[in-house]
Amino acid sequence: MKLTVVGCGVRAMFLAKSIAQRADELGINKLVFMDNNEEMLRIYGAMSAKVIKLLCPKLKFSCTSNVVEGFIGADYVITTIRVGGDGMRVSDERIALKLGILGQETTGAAGFSFAMRSIPALINYCESIQKYAKPDVKVFNFTNPAGLVSQALSDCGFDFTYGICDAPTSMLHSFAELLRVEPERVKGEIYGLNHLSFFNKITLDGKNILTDLINSDAAYKQTDMRYFDKEYLIEKNVIPNEYLYYFYYREKAVANILAAEETRGEQIARINAAMLEELRDKDIANDFNNCLKIFEKYYGMRENSYMASETGKSRNTEWHFNPFSKDSGGYAGVALKYIDVISKNKKDTMILCTKNNGAIKGLEDNDIVEVTCDISADGCIPHRFENIDADTFELIRRMKLYERTAAQAILTKNRSLAISALSLHPLVESYSLAKQLVDEYIKLNRIYSCGWE
Repeated sequence: MKLTVVGCGVRAMFLAKSIAQRADELGINKLVFMDNNEEMLRIYGAMSAKVIKLLCPKLKFSCTSNVVEGFIGADYVITTIRVGGDGMRVSDERIALKLGILGQETTGAAGFSFAMRSIPALINYCESIQKYAKPDVKVFNFTNPAGLVSQALSDCGFDFTYGICDAPTSMLHSFAELLRVEPERVKGEIYGLNHLSFFNKITLDGKNILTDLINSDAAYKQTDMRYFDKEYLIEKNVIPNEYLYYFYYREKAVANILAAEETRGEQIARINAAMLEELRDKDIANDFNNCLKIFEKYYGMRENSYMASETGKSRNTEWHFNPFSKDSGGYAGVALKYIDVISKNKKDTMILCTKNNGAIKGLEDNDIVEVTCDISADGCIPHRFENIDADTFELIRRMKLYERTAAQAILTKNRSLAISALSLHPLVESYSLAKQLVDEYIKLNRIYSCGWE
C-alpha cells in the first residue's frame, strides 16, 4: 500500500511518526512526502526519514517534488499545504485586522483569502490524483480552511476526498488524559462544521459523561474547555470546538490580538523562520539528536503560544518529541483510522468532514459538515442529529451559507459573489467591510488566483 503526503513542513515529523508506528500493521510499505519547496523537503524530509528509520526501517520512504512520482499508484493521499507560506498568512490576517475584523486564518475573514490560494492548488492536485493514483484512491484534506476547501472540492465532483481535522479527536484525548484512561475508551458524538462543531455526547466505556465534564472544574483548567464560561456550557449542555471562542468572545479576541505585539501568523512566521535558520546547515543524518533539540525548542514555543494572544491564556507546558512514545494519532490519526477500518474490513465511528445527507436537518444534502460517521467498506454514513438548539443551529446555518457561497465565488472567480459571501460571514456581517476585504484579497492573491471579475 502506498501513502502520499502532500506538504512537507514543520509538522512532517508528526506524520512520519504516526505512519511509521502503524505501517506494518496497516500494510503501508511505501510512503512519499511531496512538496514544491525544495528546502523544506530537504530539511523536514530528512528529519522525517530519520524518524522512519528508527521506527520502521523497512518502510520504503522517499521525498519528491514531482507530481507523477508522488501520485503514481497511490492508495491514499493526505494533503496539508500552505500556498504562499507564512508570509501570506500574516498579510491575510493584517488586512482583516486593520478593518477591525477578526483575522484568524480559518474561522475569521482571513480564511477566505487562504482559500483563494488553497482551492486552486488542491483542484490541480486532485486532477493529478485522478490521473495517476489508483482508481479507488481516497484523499484526506488537512489543508485549511478545511470546511470551505472540502466544500469546494466536493462541488467540483471530487467525491474521493474527505476533510479531516485533529481538533475534535485531540479534545477527546484531552478528556481521556484528564480522566487518566486509555484514549480508546473515550468517544464522542459531534455535529456542525469544521472549527464550528459541538459535542452533544461524550462516553467513557459507553456511559455518557458529557454533563460530568461540563461540571468539572478540572476540565476548565486542563482541557480546551478553558476558553469558555462554565455557565454557558451548562445552559447549552454541549462542549464546543475551541475555535468557537472566536464567535462567542469576538470582541475579546479582536482586542487581545490588537493589543498583542504579534498576530498568531506573525508568531508562527517568526518561530518557523528561526527554526529553519538553525536547521539549515545542520547535518541531519549524522546529528539528528541536536537537530531534534532545535525542533523541540521552537515547536514548544508554537504550542505554548497557541491561542495565547487571542485569549490571554497560555499552555505553559514542557514539550518534547519522542519518536518512540505511543502515538496519540494527531495529524495523521484520522486518515490512519480510516485505513485501518477499510484494510481490515471492520466497522467503526469517525469524525469527518463529509456530505450532510440528512445528518443535520435544515442543511442541504451536499453541504459539507463535520460529524460523527459510521465507516465501513460500504462507505461513510453520517450520524443524524436532531433537536439542535435553535441559536446553535442558526450559527451553523449562517456559517454554512457563507462557506457554500464562498466556495462558488472562488471556483467562478466572481467578485460580487465573494462580497455576498463575506457579508454573510458571522464575524463580518457588513457589505461595506466585505467589499473592502474582497478587493484587498483579490489584489493580494493576484499571482495565485487571477482573472477575478
